[in-house]
Amino acid sequence: MKITKVKTFVLHVPITPPITDAINVATHWGLSGVRIFTDEGFVGYGYTGTCAQGDEMIVDTIDRYYAPELIGKDPFMVKEIWDSLRFGKMHWIGRAGVTHMALAAVDIALWDIMAKASNKPLWQYLGGHKSKGIKAYNTNGGWLNWSKERLLKDVTEIVEQGFTGVKIKVGKPDPREDYDRVKAVRKAIGDDVIFMIDVNQQWNVNTAMTWGKKLEEFDLFWLEEPLNPDDILGHKKLADELNVPIALGEHVYTKYAFRDYIHHGAVEYCQVDVTRVAGITEWLQVAGLAAAYDVPVCPHVGDMGQIHQHLVAATQGSIMLEYIPWIRDIFVEPATVRNGFYVLPEMPGASTEILPAYFEKYRIR
Repeated sequence: MKITKVKTFVLHVPITPPITDAINVATHWGLSGVRIFTDEGFVGYGYTGTCAQGDEMIVDTIDRYYAPELIGKDPFMVKEIWDSLRFGKMHWIGRAGVTHMALAAVDIALWDIMAKASNKPLWQYLGGHKSKGIKAYNTNGGWLNWSKERLLKDVTEIVEQGFTGVKIKVGKPDPREDYDRVKAVRKAIGDDVIFMIDVNQQWNVNTAMTWGKKLEEFDLFWLEEPLNPDDILGHKKLADELNVPIALGEHVYTKYAFRDYIHHGAVEYCQVDVTRVAGITEWLQVAGLAAAYDVPVCPHVGDMGQIHQHLVAATQGSIMLEYIPWIRDIFVEPATVRNGFYVLPEMPGASTEILPAYFEKYRIR
């Protein structure tokens, strides 16, 4: 099998209503992606997720520097291709961020082709581990721009739908307001529901130490991204001192950074995101590294769960998966949760193929 053509795309899918966390305001979710065509008729879809900003830089990287290197290659040589692109023309100016996310889109498309050609869903092609489904926790009711009343209404409805875990955003200018919201949510959902909070990098070490201690009384499952994601030693201090476990990974872009976090005991739940590290190839390396330290893997869903459902289903140390349904309707086989569990995909591939009507409706490039 040979690659014959590479075509990039950008989709902006509306988020209704718009949401905010401590650092982002999002009205659309961006998919910067690529379709890779082969001489045997298989087409691989790969993409990375954005807040609909910077997409043009990601696809320009693919068009200018990665696509010419792919023509004529065998997609089953995915690791060789990964190395050649990772250490190719863009290595000098970028080993994370834009160039890494562009490589993620390419790599995901290649794994999609391999699974399709093998006539298996990706989770089986990788070697299945969770044949009965994946426990899901829901983030979509806890946005920072929600009023307290709406916050409580949404998290209560999430539990009533069968989810056994919820996550809310914190990071208000006054942490006392965060405390009040966390206290109210715990009371509303009861003691048996898994409850996580996400700071989105807004605290410094002193704030995190003070308020992390205060919030321990609410039996939090984890404290997510409390600090700048480059501050490994700061996270280690929190992990050493707080009783609430530290979770992070959505802004950690390489296996080397994850290695240092894990080795120093600075992360207790590894949220490696396949669209931020350089695709499935690197994601599997990080998951293997986490397994060697018995650190659970609970991915951040920059892909909105389409690809991660396969990876979690194939990974022994991956215990559950975030659920955010913003873009699920655009896919041929959308990620689906029933009674609090992801239903495992049945179609061959990585669940990345987009319905033609939505592809045209939301495509801006």
